[in-house]
Amino acid sequence: MPLALVSVSDKRGIDDFCSGLVSAGWKIVSTGGTAAALRDAGVEVTDVSSLTGFPEMLGGRVKTLHPAVHGGILARRRVPGDMARLKELEIAAIDLVAVNLYPFREAAADKSLAPREVVERIDIGGPALLRAAAKNSDSVWVLCDPDDYPRALGALERRAAPAKELRGELAAKAFAHTSSYDAAIAAYVTSREATAGLHGQSPLTPDGSWAAGTSIHLRAEQTLRYGENPGQRAAFYRGSSGGAEGSAARGAGGIPGMDQLNGKELSYNNILDLDGALGALRAFAGPGGEPRGPPVCVIVKHTTPCGFATGETARRAFEKARATDPLSAFGSVVAFSRGVDSDTAAAMGDLFVECVTAPAFSEAALEILCKKKNLRILAPAPGGSEKPGRAGHVWAGLDLRGVLGGVLVQESAPVPAPLDLANTVTKRRPAEAELHDLDFAWRAVQSVKSNAILLASGGAAIGIGAGQMSRVDSVHIAVNKTNENGVSTTGAALASDAFFPFRDGLDAAAEAGVAAVVQPGGSVRDDEVIAAADEHGMTMVFTGARQFRH
Repeated sequence: MPLALVSVSDKRGIDDFCSGLVSAGWKIVSTGGTAAALRDAGVEVTDVSSLTGFPEMLGGRVKTLHPAVHGGILARRRVPGDMARLKELEIAAIDLVAVNLYPFREAAADKSLAPREVVERIDIGGPALLRAAAKNSDSVWVLCDPDDYPRALGALERRAAPAKELRGELAAKAFAHTSSYDAAIAAYVTSREATAGLHGQSPLTPDGSWAAGTSIHLRAEQTLRYGENPGQRAAFYRGSSGGAEGSAARGAGGIPGMDQLNGKELSYNNILDLDGALGALRAFAGPGGEPRGPPVCVIVKHTTPCGFATGETARRAFEKARATDPLSAFGSVVAFSRGVDSDTAAAMGDLFVECVTAPAFSEAALEILCKKKNLRILAPAPGGSEKPGRAGHVWAGLDLRGVLGGVLVQESAPVPAPLDLANTVTKRRPAEAELHDLDFAWRAVQSVKSNAILLASGGAAIGIGAGQMSRVDSVHIAVNKTNENGVSTTGAALASDAFFPFRDGLDAAAEAGVAAVVQPGGSVRDDEVIAAADEHGMTMVFTGARQFRH
């Protein structure tokens, strides 16, 4: 009679599965709560202590850690010596292991639990059982997911795919499951105070150095129609959640922390643009990611802003942002720092956009926006990033980028600090209105692709030059974009994400009438650039912080 060992925290479907096994001639051995649940369901079950000769002990910490269990799982059926040894020691071969683990991630995410209580949710015997069965999958079935019970039963009854192939598939799933589980535990132990998200073991050690080895575990969110272009297969994975999420990293939990309220499925490019929009708004948020200041609207196309503005209302912020580059706003992603009301929704009526996101939408706003059946509307899910399984980033506070043969990891760029007038390097200091525009431009330019130039006036971007190999070319593009829209650059503020290597960029800005400049400084030709600004009567502030975005 074949023998199945069953020990599960998630008891979905376990009674039907075990009933099916018993009907097929199997004997069930189980532990503690699982055995009780099966008996309540009328399934005949034997306690695991009948195999080991030992009772469960240490408050349930030790149940299955015994040679009579692991010997029965690991014995190689095709090795005569293994089977002879089992017979000699009177150990029964175990042919199926159905185990799922203590819910550690949920415990780590529960802020009401003390660390010692979270540690008690670390499963020891379960991963050992899964790994042993997966290692011996040539002969032993291993199941860690209740959704796989019907397929396994079907194969055992010879109604499904060849059993050997399915056992191999389930073994791979078990190894992936235990690996992800161990990574969540390692991350929790590494950052016990839960100041970083538990999405994988952080590569930053407690002393701030980079670890020699680390791991990333992701969960499939959806298969995408294609990637950047048709012919490229693509999927969206989210961080494997395990605790505090660091919601300020890029919005409340990022895109996985949102609910889609309307429209078609998100595409690969939609997700990239949405992430760019959320990152742009971050520069105008408070330390915990909460909105602050007047409403902000950013319009993103190909991951970089083509419109950016603040306003007295969300509608006014949108109108000013759209005016930055009305032509490029077609087919864009629009993001707001504040809730969207019906007035704002009505203002968007004549513009085709792919996606819109905001902290909230009024019922009246949704009624207007949802008339566009394909428009993707996203808002933070209830519970946001604190909801288990809704992780936004693989590692909170860190950015990852794939390259051929490896992954680059860096700390997320800090939110720009308020401008300090003490860092004015020209003879003329900024007037109050100029300072406001310089501060807005400096916060906004951090989300523009380098080399980045942003012109601002009245709390709105009026021209953006992005992604050029020459910084002076970015100045020309920003000025030309402004002029094409019939807007004057006279008196405008200019932000540059990195220093001007030559005075030609300042000269081009001055020729267009730019009056105020903010830039990091740090060029060997800073003196020439400052002299150029003084010649033109401009005011210029150095921040000492570069904001490259490649």
